[in-house]
Amino acid sequence: MQQSLNSIRNPKTATKPDSANTSLLKNLLSGDLFEPLLSDFRIIFERDPAARNWLEVVFCYPGLHAICLHRLAHWLHRRRVVFIPRLISHLGRFFTGIEIHPGAEIGKGVFIDHGMGVVIGETAIVGDYTLIYQGATLGGTGKESGKRHPTIGANVVIGAGAKVLGNIQIGDRVRVGAGSVVLRDVPSDSTVVGIPGRVISRKQGEPLEHGKLPDVEASVMRSLLSRIEQLEQQLQELKLKSPESKVHSQQSTVQSQK
Repeated sequence: MQQSLNSIRNPKTATKPDSANTSLLKNLLSGDLFEPLLSDFRIIFERDPAARNWLEVVFCYPGLHAICLHRLAHWLHRRRVVFIPRLISHLGRFFTGIEIHPGAEIGKGVFIDHGMGVVIGETAIVGDYTLIYQGATLGGTGKESGKRHPTIGANVVIGAGAKVLGNIQIGDRVRVGAGSVVLRDVPSDSTVVGIPGRVISRKQGEPLEHGKLPDVEASVMRSLLSRIEQLEQQLQELKLKSPESKVHSQQSTVQSQK
């Protein structure tokens, strides 16, 4: 009774919970979730030529589903809600095949294409408008605590099956070839291929065309073979110029005359 009388006397205090809930809902819809989700939705039409209409994108793209579930889980995780964020992440993995820890920071406009087998660790940071193909892993290299997963810049392309491991920095507009294993920092505007990953190109704005990526190991083998041929040729020339070879050639000519 006393509380109701106080609420009548002080109407401002009575409306505080409602105003707090309203402001929380506005923040949720305006910045934390709604705007990034719009960017996630729009980028699919720019990145995937198979996206023909919004119905297909909403209902048939597991990458979008995983990102939506992760944004909710991450929002709860930042507010120190226990259990529920991990449960949402687990459900997202079950339905989409994509595992994203609630603690991972995902920028806006991130597109996970196909998505099956993608793993993103707890302390990973993924920049805006990053494109991740199926089977990619942003993981750690051991059981160390703290920041142990990679930081991915903006407009990065991570190819199918690529592994980016450890607390490393991947610059903006980097292209990681399919099946590569990246263990060291990569500067911006680079193309990385191989196991372990090596920078093979540093050209700004160069697209990632897997059919035109160079075979690093094959080029090394070709250079070694050509070097061996050069050394064998030089060895033959030295043998012909040596005194012993001249004496041997004279003896052979004398024997032939006899």
